[in-house]
Amino acid sequence: DNHVNPPSVKWIDCLQYTAVTDVGMRRSNNQDAHSVVLAKSEQLWPEQGHVLVVADGMGAHAAGELASEMAVRGVTLRFHQYEELTHVEALYKAIVETNVEIHRRGQANTDFHNMGTTISSLALLPYGAIVGHVGDSRVYRLRDNILEQLTFDHSLVWEMRRSGQLPKDGSGDAAIPSNVITRSLGPHESVDVDLEGPFDIQVGDCFLLCSDGLNGP
Repeated sequence: DNHVNPPSVKWIDCLQYTAVTDVGMRRSNNQDAHSVVLAKSEQLWPEQGHVLVVADGMGAHAAGELASEMAVRGVTLRFHQYEELTHVEALYKAIVETNVEIHRRGQANTDFHNMGTTISSLALLPYGAIVGHVGDSRVYRLRDNILEQLTFDHSLVWEMRRSGQLPKDGSGDAAIPSNVITRSLGPHESVDVDLEGPFDIQVGDCFLLCSDGLNGP
């Protein structure tokens, strides 16, 4: 019998991604920002990982736009600078220090005072996926036609559900403004960061990072 080897799968083809943003119908400027930084090679992937980030800015004038751009740029750059740390430690430190940078920029200019942004980041590594998160943007994983949210919304509605002040089934949500968030990068010098994972990765998994401009509708 002749044995025919299956066509070789190139490492570069093992990940497909797309990034889309839209200003929407209510604003003249886009306060969402995103960044995708892929490992430079298969050999460097265990060290560098693939890093994807979404941010949704808040603030008058151009403040929200500036905050979200600073967030996605700051987190991806810093994550790759902390080579002596574990990936979880590096992601945490990258988000914390980016918050300090955004806060200082807001304090230094009255036009940007109290500007803030959400941050949802995903690092894909050989041993799994890790998530760093602040705010109400989200990270999902789609597997076997089941869409699972991997992050907790830092919103007033979700926090009140968790504390028992609202029913967990969502029946009381309408009484609370849905756009009030309880954590963000920028308004305060310190920030509480959620770290999730590592989540196992299987062939065919699809991860979705999005702002509330997508998951709301």
